[in-house]
Amino acid sequence: MTAKRTEPSNEPEALVIGGGLVGAAQAIAFAQHGVATAVVDVADPEKGLDAGFDGRASAIALATQRVLAAIGVWDKLGDQPAPILDIRVSDGPSRLFLHYDHREIGDGPFGYMVENRHMRAALLARMREIPHLHLRAPAAVSSLTRARYGIEAALGDGTVVRAKLAVGAEGRRSPSREAAGIKVTRWSYEQTGIVCTVRHAKSHGFVAQEHFLPAGPFAILPLNGDDENPGNLSSIVWTERQDLAPALLSLDDAEFKVELDRRFGDFLGETEIVGPRWSYPLSLQYAETAIAQRLALIGDASHGMHPIAGQGLNMGLRDVAALAEVVIDAQRIGEDIGSAPVLERYERWRRFDNTLMLATTDGLNRLFSNGLGPVTLARDLGLAAVNAVPPLKRFFMRHAMGLVGDLPRLMQGRPL
Repeated sequence: MTAKRTEPSNEPEALVIGGGLVGAAQAIAFAQHGVATAVVDVADPEKGLDAGFDGRASAIALATQRVLAAIGVWDKLGDQPAPILDIRVSDGPSRLFLHYDHREIGDGPFGYMVENRHMRAALLARMREIPHLHLRAPAAVSSLTRARYGIEAALGDGTVVRAKLAVGAEGRRSPSREAAGIKVTRWSYEQTGIVCTVRHAKSHGFVAQEHFLPAGPFAILPLNGDDENPGNLSSIVWTERQDLAPALLSLDDAEFKVELDRRFGDFLGETEIVGPRWSYPLSLQYAETAIAQRLALIGDASHGMHPIAGQGLNMGLRDVAALAEVVIDAQRIGEDIGSAPVLERYERWRRFDNTLMLATTDGLNRLFSNGLGPVTLARDLGLAAVNAVPPLKRFFMRHAMGLVGDLPRLMQGRPL
């Protein structure tokens, strides 16, 4: 049996379990503000930087971009982020649509599209700069003991890490959540998300398009393209019925392109699929609570939603901003950062917001993945009505930018 060992660096104040996009951001937010933090992740961080790792890109709302800027990550992305200047939502062949124009609200782009591999690289570079942050990866937590005065994590190599607070950021199958006995509500949408990248002849003009089709939403999301044509590349998130997706994914390149073009249309000219395709099962899940004794859950460990509105990562980074504010404020006045009163403040802050977004994305998917005539007419008239009422339209635009609700200071562009 390997002997357990401890070192001074193995006694941080916070332990973040999971070093993905959300977990890494949480660790940076803590450590940058003086909370000594360790991160443990089962994956080799270098492998996640490869273009063939997962192919996904994420929508970063304006308020979320402020968080990444405040923790020193945004500048490391350089010219990778592509601005989302407009958003256009349409329902199949209907001529009624909803169009958000960033010039109508005056706060800059609605947000940005960033390939996940570039985000991981920026987060990793920032983590390596911070003295109070220690990254252990690849490494696994073999057991997590939570007690009245602290937590103790035993790693696979025999190392023991002790801290005041553990943060579960391992994603939907969070072992720390399961070990804490936190129940989860979940259901499958019986849909698959197909992801790929498309080069097209005409510029997208940095407009995000979402077409609602009978099987689910088909999103065309702007990426930065070639130097001579910066708007000629888009990320595709194609929602398809779970029973049909395997047949589509098994098609050869030419056949797959025919099916994609049927949904994509010809408004951007000739298309070319760039790189491989990926697929992901789509489901909803929600933890009954985001806290337990000396444990806080963030991101998909707490809530996993349909990608219909591109809000998954944004909601995870809202968790990051809220937990950072609660913990850092507590530390400054001498509170125990892992104590129940501190964690309860985080839970109260995030519970309503996360519940509302889960209900919204679930409702939208059910409404727009429905081909019944009366339902189709009602939703088309709804899109047109929002488009025609400026105050209502501006509210929804601000919501898309992440500027609605009780925002943490980092999301307001204010320092902690």
